[in-house]
Amino acid sequence: MNKSIDDKIVELIKNNENISSSEISRILNISEKEVERRIRSFSDVRQKIMIVDDEMATLLPLKRSLESEDYLVIEAYDGYEAIKKAKTEMPELIILDIMLPGMDGIETCSQLKKDVLTEKIPIIMLTAKDEVRHKVKGLEIGADDYVTKPFNLNELKARIKSVLRRSKEI
Repeated sequence: MNKSIDDKIVELIKNNENISSSEISRILNISEKEVERRIRSFSDVRQKIMIVDDEMATLLPLKRSLESEDYLVIEAYDGYEAIKKAKTEMPELIILDIMLPGMDGIETCSQLKKDVLTEKIPIIMLTAKDEVRHKVKGLEIGADDYVTKPFNLNELKARIKSVLRRSKEI
């Protein structure tokens, strides 16, 4: 199993507590700024949620609202970025739009659920597609819940809490 970047950073620090950010950067082939950001985030105990949506009108207000609820929110704008970030950031929950550029949300969800690193991350599909066949397809490929746009923010927050609570019980 591949170790996450954070795990690799921790391992390098355990092996040499005097290692510099620039040395970690060189070893892991990531920017020094990224190394420093990740080290600062180690002490952040907030639950991490990734929102995957290419529409700023949905993403930004939802991000602000979740941050006001004390969640750590990361963003992705397409399916490829979502898969990459899910593997490196390991969020506790993904809110995933279906209509995305490149790889759509259905395929993104399917790939996330097939990967041993990301298969257990709960996914809430968030989309304007409200036909029953789209809901069924999303749930069949592994989504944990399905919310249609326009959505009620309080209902979505309740669903997020419910999915997070259920995922801890597993």
